[in-house]
Amino acid sequence: PIKLCGFQAPDPQPIPSSTTNDIIKTGPVAFCAAAAHSASVFALGGDPLFGQIVKAGEPVLSAVVNTIFYASPPSVAKACCLPLIVGGVCFASMKADPITGGYVLKFDTTALYFGLMANAFAAFKGSENKKLMTDKAIKERYKGVGNQYAVTEILAFLISLPVMLATEGNMFPTFIKLLTTSPALRFNLVASGLAFYLYNELATMTIKKTSAVTASVANTAKRVIVLIWMSLITGKPLTFEQKVGATIAIGGVMLYSAIDDLLKKMKTKSN
Repeated sequence: PIKLCGFQAPDPQPIPSSTTNDIIKTGPVAFCAAAAHSASVFALGGDPLFGQIVKAGEPVLSAVVNTIFYASPPSVAKACCLPLIVGGVCFASMKADPITGGYVLKFDTTALYFGLMANAFAAFKGSENKKLMTDKAIKERYKGVGNQYAVTEILAFLISLPVMLATEGNMFPTFIKLLTTSPALRFNLVASGLAFYLYNELATMTIKKTSAVTASVANTAKRVIVLIWMSLITGKPLTFEQKVGATIAIGGVMLYSAIDDLLKKMKTKSN
């Protein structure tokens, strides 16, 4: 259905013939998806704006994870861009002392820790997803990326249930009461769920066409819009340090995305 957003006819989804072993192999992707989403929610429970800035550093952890666990390191040029991203996030964490004018490192620990955790699980999810897609037998039995993603989300939902019950299980009766009495809650619940599903389906299709790190970079580009939108919604303006830090971090991400192609073109022209 995500193709409708690009004014294209959606692909028909045939019934998959996946086996129990296929579902088991999809488990790691589902676990990482569930963990990344839960950690993101917890991160936004701290400072939402700073949480988004931390999540903008996703390509850094993606590069580390792919280098250590998947033997797929970034190029030297891309690796040189990573300090820019880290430096931007660090500068966004700085606060000016009103008396001395000096800077001290001050940040919301909840947003930082859970944001980094979300980035790590998102990196594993992207690489595991890519690995699953390269298995021709599983790919044939799933009969499409849409089916694979649907199975992943069902498993991720089941994995997330114990986390929900452990952290907010006592609020479930209150949630049911609100669900039956609040039209706004019902609308927002359906709208946010549909948007989340379509966004992640598109992300899965992106990984199929590119690489896990490229998908991570594309995911970071959305942080510009998210940061501005959250600032407007929460009524909390970005500080000078957050503006500069976010600009450096996201600029580093954009350079990370394009540096290899730029160098290749420069090399071609020089020859």
